[in-house]
Amino acid sequence: MTNNLSPKERLAISRALMPAQDPVARSRNFKEVNLGLDEESAIKEAQRCLLCKSRNCVSGCPVGVSIPEFVGALAEGDLAKAATILQRDNALPAVCGRVCPQEAQCEAECLRGKKGESVAIGNLERFVADWALHHPQQLAPVETAKSRGKKVAVVGCGPAGLTVAGELIGKGHDITIFEALHDTGGVLRYGIPEFRLPKEIIDIEIDRLVARGVKIECNVIIGKTLTLDDLQKEFDAVFLGNGAGLPVLLGIPGENLNGVYAANEYLTRVNLMGAGQSEECTTPIVRGKRVAVIGAGNTAMDCVRTARRLGAEAAMIVYRREEAQMPARLEEVHHAKEEGVQFVMLASPLEIGGDTDDWVRWLRCQKMMLGEADASGRRRPVPVEGETILLDADVVINALGTSANPLLTATAPDLVLNRWGNITVDANAATSLPGVFAGGDIVRGGATVILAMGDGKRAAQSIDNYLKSS
Repeated sequence: MTNNLSPKERLAISRALMPAQDPVARSRNFKEVNLGLDEESAIKEAQRCLLCKSRNCVSGCPVGVSIPEFVGALAEGDLAKAATILQRDNALPAVCGRVCPQEAQCEAECLRGKKGESVAIGNLERFVADWALHHPQQLAPVETAKSRGKKVAVVGCGPAGLTVAGELIGKGHDITIFEALHDTGGVLRYGIPEFRLPKEIIDIEIDRLVARGVKIECNVIIGKTLTLDDLQKEFDAVFLGNGAGLPVLLGIPGENLNGVYAANEYLTRVNLMGAGQSEECTTPIVRGKRVAVIGAGNTAMDCVRTARRLGAEAAMIVYRREEAQMPARLEEVHHAKEEGVQFVMLASPLEIGGDTDDWVRWLRCQKMMLGEADASGRRRPVPVEGETILLDADVVINALGTSANPLLTATAPDLVLNRWGNITVDANAATSLPGVFAGGDIVRGGATVILAMGDGKRAAQSIDNYLKSS
């Protein structure tokens, strides 16, 4: 295999298309939508890389993956080398290859994209990571670091906590993750549907960390089962990555009617507890024939596409701005449209109406228009006086976001929080308590998996520095 192509030859190669399930078929099953590139397509896609010296793609990656190196190895057909590089830099590469918004990060910085379409870095990451998961015997064994005699507690088994664990176990520290739920993965498992991120992928990635020595204790709620003070007494350092799972309420009449869900509850019932996916499952879920999802981020797309798979004849996204302002990934919007999702734009919820038995029957919205730009640069939605929209709906899902759960922080009065209840940290991810660090959604509020992982990687370096000096 050769990678000695001229820039002209590289520019002549078209971007490889990601094969996917048929839209009609997949809208009624929970199998993964994207099927993955084959080896020939992946190598050819890797050869589109212009081998530029600027490495802008790396600076666009929150976890600093050595993108030119792993892509270059793939272009040469050396899959083992590509996988070794990728797993060295990223604790969860098969996850990131599926759910990371590469189009707004590494691919957005790709020089190749200035003269056409960027290199499909995310699709290549998925290909290499999946190859590694299925060919572990072809990879060099991960070297076990010599024990440094320090113990670190990690609160939360989500992307931030898993990244911290992966980084610190590689530096010789003893790591224990405490997870409140009965299974691992945090938001990766309860928040992201099977059709985007198969549970098998989460299991294999976590098993790889456990094989390296990471210990995980489930059903431990920090703030109830144990306190932060308990952890500080037993461990040399603590990382808080317990997420932000408290829903942001709509604040409109009818919010307490039967058939109204917060996105977290709706997705947890389906993803973690299996509701609606088999006749044997006893977890209840209101399926709904007309489902309205309020919001337009990735979580909203997950909810509305799940509703379609649970049998909704009309699954609707209700958003107060226009499609161009939706924060969801373009791929998720594209897939949703292919699956028959309807989009109700410029509509802001006013009231949820029900029948005499208090079951949802309709959603009334204020008609909006876009006015002047706000501080973020987006045009602000303003009401169109006297105009409303009435939508028939028997399920309404609030996907407007989440806030910090106070279970842990309420038992740690000296832990400084911001006005939203999120933990305050400095540039090194250090909290106000010595030896306690934090990252992910408990610091940022609801954000992406890859940003949480970036926080985890930065915090791991800070924790290692702290332990060296203590």
